[in-house]
Amino acid sequence: MAITTISRGPGHAWSVPNLLTYGRVIAVPIVVGCLFWSEIHAMRWIALGVFVAAAISDFFDGYLARRLSQQSALGRMLDPIADKLLVAAVLMMLVADHTIASYSLAAAVVILCREILVSGLREFFAEVKVSIPVSRIAKWKTTLQLVALGFLVAGPAGDVVLPQTTEIGLVLFWFAALLTLYTGWDYLKAGIKHVTED
Repeated sequence: MAITTISRGPGHAWSVPNLLTYGRVIAVPIVVGCLFWSEIHAMRWIALGVFVAAAISDFFDGYLARRLSQQSALGRMLDPIADKLLVAAVLMMLVADHTIASYSLAAAVVILCREILVSGLREFFAEVKVSIPVSRIAKWKTTLQLVALGFLVAGPAGDVVLPQTTEIGLVLFWFAALLTLYTGWDYLKAGIKHVTED
């Protein structure tokens, strides 16, 4: 997940990193709309293209913010929101069209619950002015999660090109869920430790 810090300047709201973040937010209804007609394979490919572009922008907005010294409070606020909107929306649509079904629903619940947990903990830490950096394994979790969702967005359309695309996606999805549990527990331990020490 990309991290940005505060910067001053009249044009920072329209900096390149922030434009990439805005694009990721705009991508959410486009991907959802395409997956609404997921039985049409062409719509799945469009959804996959937009999703991949949004996922790649998640890396580049943070990188460019640091590289171009265009970090901002707005970017720091919107970046995790855009990430969570994209993941949650795609998860719901994949559950709705039964790409994610049966026991794999448990993995989806784990990922959604972790996102809610981390959002709540971040809000708490912000109030007490405690900074919790994103760990390396959390970044791997995010990458694996996005790759898994990419396979699942392709789903049946991908199965025509690469047999068992959906099955590959589900396996990766479960690995992502396990990493999600681990990183969520890390955040929870940090919160419990801070509260008990306080």
